[in-house]
Amino acid sequence: MQASGGRSQHTDGDADERAALQQVATLVARGASPPVIFNAAASALGRLIKADYTTINRCETDQTMSIVTLYCAPGVPEIKIPFGGRWPLKPDTASAKALRTHEPARRAAEAIHSEIGDWHRATNVGYVVACPVIVEDRLWGTMACLYIGSRPPPGDTEERMGRFVELLNSTIMQAETRAELIASRARLVADADATRRRIERDLHDGVQQHLIALTLQLRAAEANVPSGHDELRRQLTDTAEGLSDVLTELQEISRGLQPPMLARRGLPAAIKALVSRSPVPVELHIDACERLPEKFEVTIYYLISEALTNVLKYAHASAVRIDLKSDDSQIRLRVRDDGIGGADPARGSGLAGLEDRVQALGGTIQVTSPTGSGTSLAVTIPCPS
Repeated sequence: MQASGGRSQHTDGDADERAALQQVATLVARGASPPVIFNAAASALGRLIKADYTTINRCETDQTMSIVTLYCAPGVPEIKIPFGGRWPLKPDTASAKALRTHEPARRAAEAIHSEIGDWHRATNVGYVVACPVIVEDRLWGTMACLYIGSRPPPGDTEERMGRFVELLNSTIMQAETRAELIASRARLVADADATRRRIERDLHDGVQQHLIALTLQLRAAEANVPSGHDELRRQLTDTAEGLSDVLTELQEISRGLQPPMLARRGLPAAIKALVSRSPVPVELHIDACERLPEKFEVTIYYLISEALTNVLKYAHASAVRIDLKSDDSQIRLRVRDDGIGGADPARGSGLAGLEDRVQALGGTIQVTSPTGSGTSLAVTIPCPS
């Protein structure tokens, strides 16, 4: 009877592990941002082995550990990430032992004499159990579970933790790969924005000023043409007017790189000016008043601009509604029309090119366009800290 009960308990544990892993895997499949995935992984492990706190720690090249995320179980005192999120990997810590042995390891806080031990004792942490995280045969870091008080965690904690983290390794690898992809996209977007700003400056301070000077010189030459030289005057007039047209076209190109109003008056004013030029009636709702970093405002502006362009070109809509909201955690944009639907972002839509910008900011973009029921663009971007 005892053996049967033991098997049942082990089976229940396996089911709990699979359920916890499935929650994390679902987030990965949905393309959730790496911070969301790491938080879910720490929460799943903490709940599974009833830890008071759970951290995911990444190994850095300078023999330190970065705390990627910190999970606090319900009902336990909230604690802040220590040492600004980065602490020296001393040999007497549970994480150091786990990395040395490639096996889960536990340490009593009283046996840890480095700064991290002082922090454990200050937060009433009595025991730490750490497990190595191995990504593609590389020691990536550790997951650590912390327990309040002097009572040690159950004896099977290391075994259960090891099994779960082993299953979780591939998920962490996918999250890390996605984080690297987002960082790469962010660098590309930043480089593109820097190039755009440089082109704007060069156009304004160089080419535009040069064209203005040439136009003024031609106008002066035109005014000084002696009477009787009508053909020469006409040629100078035509040339000056041609230069003015080139200048106007160049100014339009410059404004297309980034609307001056966006820099001067902010996102709401720039959106209102954009909407005012739309031939299709637009119902606009903005619940966001604070200035955002430039890359956020530029991305949102271009999203709305491209969405309105697509409505005009393809949707045959009679009305559009735009909702822009932001709070302490998220920026949410939704653009909906009552057109014919059936839009495919992968074909002929500039929105596909904006996806990199959105993902570089850690956000998601979704287009829903059932035939005959209009098109909806939904964007969610985490607020900058």
